[in-house]
Amino acid sequence: MKSPQPIYILFALLLATGKWVSGQNCGCASNLCCSQFGYCGTGNDYCGTGCRSGPCFGSSGGNNGVRVSDIVTDAFFNGIINQSPSGCPGRTFYTRSAFLQAAGSYPNFGTAGSADDSRREIAAFFAHVTHETGHMCSRVETGGQSRNYCDSSNTQYPCAPNKGYYGRGPLQLSWNYNYGPAGQSIGFDGLNNPEIVARDPVISFKTALWFWMRTCHGPITTGQGFGATIRAINGNLECNGANSGTVTARVNYYRDYCGQFRVDPGTNLRC
Repeated sequence: MKSPQPIYILFALLLATGKWVSGQNCGCASNLCCSQFGYCGTGNDYCGTGCRSGPCFGSSGGNNGVRVSDIVTDAFFNGIINQSPSGCPGRTFYTRSAFLQAAGSYPNFGTAGSADDSRREIAAFFAHVTHETGHMCSRVETGGQSRNYCDSSNTQYPCAPNKGYYGRGPLQLSWNYNYGPAGQSIGFDGLNNPEIVARDPVISFKTALWFWMRTCHGPITTGQGFGATIRAINGNLECNGANSGTVTARVNYYRDYCGQFRVDPGTNLRC
């Protein structure tokens, strides 16, 4: 019997993995990566090193050559989430793979300015994620269902009946005026289906990055300091002495992650 031809071996392996592929030169669907070898799919083999197009891990829109995936390593990501209690709902929800897939849709995240600027931005993002979710333990805000996060005066993004816009996801997206535009930008019905932010890990990380790029990316990459990102996220609830304890907690996480990335945290750390 003749040995199987290489092309048939490749085809059999692809079928066995359950990953969809197309011919070389790709032409992939928008949610698939074009691998360095010209095939469509998801995961590190397609979206990692050599990825040509699509939601590539660590896609860079800047000119500093930084790849987010090189900074947010398994060791770094797991070093955060492993500090949460074993029974946390976020432990099996938040994953590095979901984060990197989401980051592929925001090519300017972690790639602006110098390489040190990139490290500071990534450290700042995860400092807030760590604080907001308790080391990625929480998918939803504790006690959030009992709070009213509907701004009825916002007619552009009116609240849907019986829907709660309390905090969900890595940065605890809140209020109808955030769920509405986040959904429009990312591609989900934020007003009628806010629950998906706590059910789909990629969408969850995308909402955090959507908010970050709108409110925090500019301040942290233009030298305003970590304190400016605290103000952008929680404003008068924490800044100007309103809650110095939570400010200190955020700053400590930021300093820790900057230390891990071997970058100076800079100045203006508090708000």
